[in-house]
Amino acid sequence: MNSSAKASPWWTPSVHADRRPFLIGRNAIQAALRGFFAREDFIEVDTAVLQVSPGNEAHLHAFATEALTTDGQKAPFYLHTSPEFACKKLLAAGEERISCFAHVYRNRERGPLHHPEFTMLEWYRAGESYESLMMDCVRILALATETVKTGKLAYRGAESDPFAGPERISVAEAFERHAGIDLLASVAADGSTDRDHLAAEMKRVGMRVADDDGWADLFSRVLVEKIEPRLGFGRITILDEYPISEAALARRSARDSRVAERFELYACGVELANGFGELTNAAEQRRRFEIEMSEKARVYGETYPIDEDFLAALSLMPEASGIALGFDRLVMLATGASRIDQVLWAPVAEVGR
Repeated sequence: MNSSAKASPWWTPSVHADRRPFLIGRNAIQAALRGFFAREDFIEVDTAVLQVSPGNEAHLHAFATEALTTDGQKAPFYLHTSPEFACKKLLAAGEERISCFAHVYRNRERGPLHHPEFTMLEWYRAGESYESLMMDCVRILALATETVKTGKLAYRGAESDPFAGPERISVAEAFERHAGIDLLASVAADGSTDRDHLAAEMKRVGMRVADDDGWADLFSRVLVEKIEPRLGFGRITILDEYPISEAALARRSARDSRVAERFELYACGVELANGFGELTNAAEQRRRFEIEMSEKARVYGETYPIDEDFLAALSLMPEASGIALGFDRLVMLATGASRIDQVLWAPVAEVGR
């Protein structure tokens, strides 16, 4: 076969016939999860895709557009990268348990596990700890595999048993176990980080360090190269207590001021979910957004606006926990699909090919 031959489109009957079992599985899992949340007294909500800010994380890239007012004036808008801001406004409005299947949009992302448009499942529990989200995740993963009758999560020859008790490990413990690095020795009690200390530790264990790498760059390299490929094999892994500088929208841990109430969920080396004990301090949230946008400007030469409405809503938002789960990835692992576009009914057209 000519290696340069173009693959048949997804709508070709033969290609669709191969994909269809995964798609039917997708629908079944979505229906089962809706039933799960209904039984837990969640209200399913639907949020607007168009937002004044797509989110304020340095390395997330949004799709920009503009709205025209009735008199023809232009106003910038973005396709959201997550329904998080809108969901938290609903918590401020008085909702206590909400779930949301949201189409979200991220630019510069395409591959076996990434797609420019995908489905995020988010849910929030007011007045409950983030450990309750961990229990939700265990039940949801088991339910997904039961629904499609596979009984396991699988990806690229690896398997994970969702019925086995999950491994829960802190980020610091993972750095020590899998990379031989004392991560928290480079984090001060106030959360500030020592780039040179972490760089020296990485050089000691033979890892690459560039002169212009910041602490966050180094942290991410260890996580991607040494930690993530070892998580979620045999059973699911809950990677907990991220350094406070990597907290995003999570609150500081009461146990250790250097870390946050943030965890990520892994199966077969694949990140499935990102959960927080939610930050409700507007001043601290603004400070973090400004740091993230400063880093975005440094690396990419652009920034996104801060949603002032969101910061105002934090003053009314109750203590809560919340999580975002990549629904398409869950479907992939539960059904045994090898690429995310196999579980999307109508994938986004590829450009530049």
